[in-house]
Amino acid sequence: MLQLLASYSVLTCSVAEADASISSQRRVYGLAPVAKYFVQNKTYAAGGGGVSLGPLLALLQDKVFIDSWYQLEDAVREGGVPFDRVHGVHAFEYPARDPRFNEVFNKAMINPTTIAINRIVQRYKGFEHLKTLVDVGGGLGVTLGVITAKYPSLKGINFDLPHVIQHALVYPGVEHVGGDMFESVPQGDAIFLRSILHDWDDGRCLKLLKNCFKALPKDGKVIVVDAIVPVVPDTSACIKAICQSDLFMMAQNPGGKERSEAEFLDLATAAGFRGIRVECFVCNAWVMEFYK
Repeated sequence: MLQLLASYSVLTCSVAEADASISSQRRVYGLAPVAKYFVQNKTYAAGGGGVSLGPLLALLQDKVFIDSWYQLEDAVREGGVPFDRVHGVHAFEYPARDPRFNEVFNKAMINPTTIAINRIVQRYKGFEHLKTLVDVGGGLGVTLGVITAKYPSLKGINFDLPHVIQHALVYPGVEHVGGDMFESVPQGDAIFLRSILHDWDDGRCLKLLKNCFKALPKDGKVIVVDAIVPVVPDTSACIKAICQSDLFMMAQNPGGKERSEAEFLDLATAAGFRGIRVECFVCNAWVMEFYK
């Protein structure tokens, strides 16, 4: 296993020799630069520890997701979502039925979310002057925990499905609310949607955005953090990651897909917003504002 990882530059390998004989040669392995992404980074705390991309890799390789790929061809030919065809429910209903997978999923979401939101609060200044921020699909509350730590006067409302909220973490100034975002969302000065729209088809995204529009004041905004697909894909690592994510959404989520800037604008205006502003680029995603 160590040899395999070294052959893919995940580990380094050198030879230590006690003397000149071949029998004395011993391989010594170390961490290659890419391995830092799978070692806990104590700079960002998550539940008292560090974070890494290891839990996300564990989720992507989990049997629950892997089984879905075997249905991709049939889903393309016959219709439907591969995940749904295998498990009988969509990917956001399934964790409530499988406690083991629910734990894997939550841990995988906490780690990259912690990394991304810490970088977002360094770059994006749109949280300033807000009184109440609603994080729709906010999971265990990590995002609002970081934002309210930087802006202590801000009240955070973490909104997600009840089976998610019951495991939410305690953060000063953050209230956890369970519900269904396709029915309604809590009111606030702004609503935060990170990696939410790419999970769903246009119809359900439009329904969610209309609910957000209703919950906002006349000068409110939805802060969307999602990848933006270029008109013509290039060969950069960023675009490769976005295209891989697009295929993953196709296999696992209910109509999910990555979108172009024009597609985001169409969704925003169809929901009643006057337009969108693309603010900054962080961790392979763009921070956008949909404004009333």
